[in-house]
Amino acid sequence: MPKALITGITGQDGSYLAEFLHAKGYEIHGLKRRASSFNTDRVDHLYEDTHNSGAKFFLHYADLTDAGSLAYPLAEIRPDEIYNLGAQSHVRVSFDIPEYTSDTVAMGTVRLLEAIRRVNLKCRFYQASSSEMFGSTPPPQSENTLFHPRSPYACAKVYAHQITVNYRESYGMHACCGILFNHESPRRGETFVTRKITMGVARIKLGLQDKLYLGNLDARRDWGFAGDYVRAMWSMLQQDQPDDYVIGTGEAHSVREFVEAAFSHAGLDWQDHVRIDSRYFRPAEVDNLCADITKARTILGWEPRVGFQELVRMMVDADVADLRRKLKGGAAALRPVSETQGN
Repeated sequence: MPKALITGITGQDGSYLAEFLHAKGYEIHGLKRRASSFNTDRVDHLYEDTHNSGAKFFLHYADLTDAGSLAYPLAEIRPDEIYNLGAQSHVRVSFDIPEYTSDTVAMGTVRLLEAIRRVNLKCRFYQASSSEMFGSTPPPQSENTLFHPRSPYACAKVYAHQITVNYRESYGMHACCGILFNHESPRRGETFVTRKITMGVARIKLGLQDKLYLGNLDARRDWGFAGDYVRAMWSMLQQDQPDDYVIGTGEAHSVREFVEAAFSHAGLDWQDHVRIDSRYFRPAEVDNLCADITKARTILGWEPRVGFQELVRMMVDADVADLRRKLKGGAAALRPVSETQGN
């Protein structure tokens, strides 16, 4: 069976990708950082007893900041496909920890590519690039659009993207970059603006809080469903020739529109509950991101299946249901929604 290695497997994208590859019969190896908590809840349902000779899902301790920890599993596993999804991925937080963000996102990619080269691994490599790289360049953004990053995270992603292209051209690696626009789901991290909104809606709906504090409501993003986007990742690596692809929906919506849709779905008036806090504004804002997916549609045959309204409803319903379960079980961890906002 084919083998895949995924960095960032415990995150939103990693979990959906692991599910997708598991259904296709892959043997899956995920790299996770050592922490005092398991932090594997998104992939626990895929866990198999590794004593079972038929097991197809394995986790290994490694860190993108430690080159040695990357080289060893690559040499041992010798995967056919590598998906580099690991990162410090919160844009707003990257202004607070720019050095760590650069180390994991930019240099982490170099360490992984160099490990592939040094162990002479013949595999296909996927690099998770980001629409944030386009920054202030006007939409629609395609593979030919100039990069103008507006955050430490975006700058690090530009480096990671370009070094992947360089290794492809220098060493003949089958390396692809997926320039993914914002993609969300009920598994999105709780400090990202979409989950902050839907969790806030759930708490207000069930009477646990009254106000939700946000930053810039005018920023426009191309929001899609993460489960759709992992199909595109895999499709890129199935092509005979490696290349880079923009992945999105082709529709842009403001944070305000997301707020309106989320509150409306819950039968609430957002203006009664949402307040602006300037602490959540970025030092340099990205105003408008909207994907031109002509290339992905033509070459990969890829199309998004979940639209904006359906995505918002899916996330609100999941957070309301989850909160109701916690209340029914008497859960103590009903803390207010995180104050950290990222678009």
